[in-house]
Amino acid sequence: MSPQVFFDAATRADHLRRYAEGPALLRRAWEAVPAEARAWRPAEGKWSAHEVVVHCADSETYAAIRIRLLLAEAEPLVVGYDENLWARCFDYHASDPELALHLVETVRAHTSATLAALPDQAWGRMGRHTHSGPYGTDHWLRSYGEHLEVHAAQIRRNLTAWAEGPGKGRG
Repeated sequence: MSPQVFFDAATRADHLRRYAEGPALLRRAWEAVPAEARAWRPAEGKWSAHEVVVHCADSETYAAIRIRLLLAEAEPLVVGYDENLWARCFDYHASDPELALHLVETVRAHTSATLAALPDQAWGRMGRHTHSGPYGTDHWLRSYGEHLEVHAAQIRRNLTAWAEGPGKGRG
């Protein structure tokens, strides 16, 4: 990760738009997956659509704290985590994916409103990430602006793999 990322107003606005639109993309991807395919894993060590959705809820709750730390604290430390460990430790398949989707939608809506109200000078603040070093508000926005897009695409790939394999001939 580069030490500093500073977006111009147009680039930041595009990332903010993508950030706000992410939950709808995730929900559409999830709703396209038949119930019998939701817990299916495409390979050993890969996540099911169900696990992806629950991961997104955990990630969103932590992302909301991360941006607030960056915006409010002097020299904030952003602590990384092992997402695969969390998936195992919290048994993502035991979690309700609908609650997870609602959480993603609510946290994103709240954080989107917070970010939309920020003055331009609030952006560009820097902290340190335990895994990647210097980490600022625009690093955060780039990462989370695309995060749900990436996971919606992952769910679509899972569905395609399921449809071509165990789900072939169904529906």
